[in-house]
Amino acid sequence: MTAPVRRPGKRLIAWLLAMTMLAPGLAIAERPLKIEPLDIVTHSGIRHFKVEMANTDASRERGLMFRKSLAGDRGMLFDFFKPQTVSFWMKNTLIPLDLLFIGADGRIISITHNAVPLSEAMIPSGGPALGVLEIRGGRADEIGAAPGDLVRQRMFRH
Repeated sequence: MTAPVRRPGKRLIAWLLAMTMLAPGLAIAERPLKIEPLDIVTHSGIRHFKVEMANTDASRERGLMFRKSLAGDRGMLFDFFKPQTVSFWMKNTLIPLDLLFIGADGRIISITHNAVPLSEAMIPSGGPALGVLEIRGGRADEIGAAPGDLVRQRMFRH
């Protein structure tokens, strides 16, 4: 005698279908990213952040898409594991962001200020970057961040 085969009920199927329509672009089993400390050393002092670590293909691809806000002390750090020339875009990103492209030594290579939400224009790194830090648009100017400033985080060699 075999056990009866259980099939998903109509309610479950309807619920799953509704969730995929209500939340396009969201994975049902999406895990929160690990949060780590990061400091930016500027001419005016050290600024402390807590950043989500985007260190998988899926997390780097999604980035801060669909977010409606970002606190001034928060961000997302993209880890590429080896220095390379990279480009970003703002497709599906609802808020302006500052993008800080960072070399393997932790020095800021270049900064894109207030990247335009929803734009598909490519934003180049300007050199080989090991990481890219995304913070709230305008925040880089507020803290006085500039190319050459040091970003302290475990992934960079200092």
